Amino acid sequence: MKAVWRGRVVADSEQTLEVDGYRYFPRAAVRMDMLRATPRTDDDRECPHGVQFYDVTDGTATSARAAWSYEAPQASMKPVDHWIGFWEDVTVN
Repeated sequence: MKAVWRGRVVADSEQTLEVDGYRYFPRAAVRMDMLRATPRTDDDRECPHGVQFYDVTDGTATSARAAWSYEAPQASMKPVDHWIGFWEDVTVN
């Protein structure tokens, strides 16, 4: 599976997991240099899984909050603890 944004591969792994309709990539398979942690909002702080959103960027363009990770997941999300999910402008296939 690959996560692609603006023609660039942001993540590539054969060991992804699908949870609740979203595909998650192990952190080691993600180009973390293309992600920038965003400040947490009040809604983010209310998330029981400790969500951290990331902007996806290539230095010239940015897709706001197009990736996320659960930093303190409860039991239902434990399999993807610190893995990265994508949405918005990032295509996963």
